[in-house]
Amino acid sequence: MKILMGAQSAGFGPISKLAAISRLMSHHHRVFCGDTVAALYARRNSEAFDELHEMGTRDESLLGELIDSSDQVVSVMDADLVIRAAAADRPVVMVDSLFSFWQHQRPLAELAELCRSVPRGSADKALAHFAELRPHERILAAHMLATHSITQNFPGVRERIALFEELGVHKPKLTGSIIDLQSIAEATCGTAPECDLLINIGGFKNFLLDFDVNNAYLKLFDRWVPDLLCDWESFQEVIVCGGAFGDGRERHITEGSRRASFRLLSHDQFLRNVATAPHYMLTPGLTAIHEAVELRRFPMALPEQHYGHVFNLESLAGTLFHRTSSKLSTVVPEHSVPADDFTGTAAIAALAESVHSDERLYKRFRDMMNDWIGTYVGLDTRHRARGIEELRPQLGGTPIRDVVRTLFEPETVATADRTAGQPR
Repeated sequence: MKILMGAQSAGFGPISKLAAISRLMSHHHRVFCGDTVAALYARRNSEAFDELHEMGTRDESLLGELIDSSDQVVSVMDADLVIRAAAADRPVVMVDSLFSFWQHQRPLAELAELCRSVPRGSADKALAHFAELRPHERILAAHMLATHSITQNFPGVRERIALFEELGVHKPKLTGSIIDLQSIAEATCGTAPECDLLINIGGFKNFLLDFDVNNAYLKLFDRWVPDLLCDWESFQEVIVCGGAFGDGRERHITEGSRRASFRLLSHDQFLRNVATAPHYMLTPGLTAIHEAVELRRFPMALPEQHYGHVFNLESLAGTLFHRTSSKLSTVVPEHSVPADDFTGTAAIAALAESVHSDERLYKRFRDMMNDWIGTYVGLDTRHRARGIEELRPQLGGTPIRDVVRTLFEPETVATADRTAGQPR
């Protein structure tokens, strides 16, 4: 079976989930299509796909051809890909790790009715049908429009699934961690540590943030990491990994005998470092949290990059992970961050710029980071293990390999398609 696969190009979360699912379907012909940070990750992990197409702004005809020639479509949080597939009458699976996060002003019942009345046969007409929806609403509509949908568990997900059931739209399939379990198993096979501290800032790029535009967070880390080496002599070797450090952006800095390397790691390299580094800091994206839990490595949450990180931490309130997290909003508490993906992310970007450029605020940030790191480093093995176990119940669900087997194995896919209760 030929399966077209795409992911929302917002950090590494969506594309890493697509790659994890793709690796479970190696007996099918897997075609990736995508752009920017999703394409960057797919190139770096090309073994997860059989065919790669990096899409540009003028490649709509190619995308249409890829959809028409596919037997199935898989989309990780790319609503437009779901709409295009539905317009072409291709079975499509919507995968989502942020199901409880999406905000909507229109009632869910109105979104369901839009899905029932979507025009078929023309991608342009189908996309225009949903044009007035906000981006978050489009993703919720894509779940209703898809043949099937898969949602990764997190606080609030079960409650939203119940709302879908009340509306009579098909029930999203609840799964646990959508991560590459085979690579995780291989990562724990006796590799020596490559660093004392791993700092993971994720893919970084989204609807507002970019490597060279609205990049105050990156500039803040450029300034802070040398100070980290000065302040923490126990960190002899530091790796700072993320999407901003690929395609010729790798670099190294030294402070005496201590060194920090800024690099984009392949996913296998990354997991080996998570599994072996004595200390691990991450921006609180869900994929990174799920992987750390599965590897039984308790991380420290770095300051938020965007509003999604704020939502993730607040959803895990009361856990050790939440209590030991570092936050820009704590450094400058008078700077309000709206509870909105777009205005909240813009406020966080402005906050990062203030902390980076204001000497007084930067000193407060550096001092507070040292306090947070001191608390984290001081956690013994028992406390770290307990911190991991606190998170497990909030992340668990049916294993993703079982969900994929149900939807994509030849002997079950026909039955699954017949019984899908989509609002068409």
